[in-house]
Amino acid sequence: MSQTALIAGTGALPALLAAERPDLLICELEGFPSGLPAAIRFRVERLVPFLNDLIKRGIRQVCFAGAIQRPKIEASKFDFRTLTLVPRIMSAIQQGDDATLRAVIALFEEKGLTVVGADRIAPGLVAEAGVLVGQVSERDRTDAARAGDIVAALGAVDVGQGAVVSRGLCLAVEALPGTDAMLDFVARTRQREGGVLFKAPKPGQDLRIDMPAIGPRTVEKAAEAKLSCICWKAGGVLMLDRAATLRAAEQAGIALWGIA
Repeated sequence: MSQTALIAGTGALPALLAAERPDLLICELEGFPSGLPAAIRFRVERLVPFLNDLIKRGIRQVCFAGAIQRPKIEASKFDFRTLTLVPRIMSAIQQGDDATLRAVIALFEEKGLTVVGADRIAPGLVAEAGVLVGQVSERDRTDAARAGDIVAALGAVDVGQGAVVSRGLCLAVEALPGTDAMLDFVARTRQREGGVLFKAPKPGQDLRIDMPAIGPRTVEKAAEAKLSCICWKAGGVLMLDRAATLRAAEQAGIALWGIA
């Protein structure tokens, strides 16, 4: 029996981790289907019974993967033990996403569960340094440096993991709707071609739950936005379906660059 549970959300990442580790115990938050055969489905309102169930099953560590938005809470479904945690969780939510994630990690750790990142389950998904596809122009390098400064500045106030810069001008920054929404906005509003998408963790971000990721869909959206380069902080971003991502970038004429 596996000693590791996968708390699976939506998107491609949970299936990639399950393929890497077929022994994972798949757990799913109600309302956010992962597409995997979940052994356990749980609700936030019954978080404590869910944690106790993991312990009884011999689980020692958990990995969070996939997208989960803030679920709709139904007060009538709370059990007493979980209800006592509400003030603590609400206080964290009001401080931003990073504070919320740290609070979630703390709840699991207090039960004796170790929280590990997706990079521990599948280290081959971590995007490395170097130009993987195409050629990076001097303009791309200048735009990437500018985008990196923007992401670092916004990350300090718990906003976003990405930015789009073209010819030194910031066209968009990533907020709660995510990377796809940011690139859709750029595609609708821009007037010329070129520019970079830069992805990186926020300063001091705990990567065990919310490590940034790129994949074939990112390339597709970047092409629609007429960008010339996708770059990332090496070692801090996951590349989902590497072969398909590289192939899509080659076909679109978009450079892929991991910045050391």
